[in-house]
Amino acid sequence: MKKILLMILCLFLPFLAILIQQGPNKKVLWAILWQLLGHVPGVIYGILVINKGPEKK
Repeated sequence: MKKILLMILCLFLPFLAILIQQGPNKKVLWAILWQLLGHVPGVIYGILVINKGPEKK
């Protein structure tokens, strides 16, 4: 259920969805950059990161 909600949030604010799932890291900065370059690339990047799952440490 959480993954579905993150995917829906990813359609509007991909960087926020990544931040919620993984916490502050470089992927959030990349998502913000992609979002600034265009909404569609930001959404695609966000969906890819959300589907990959949380980062293992």
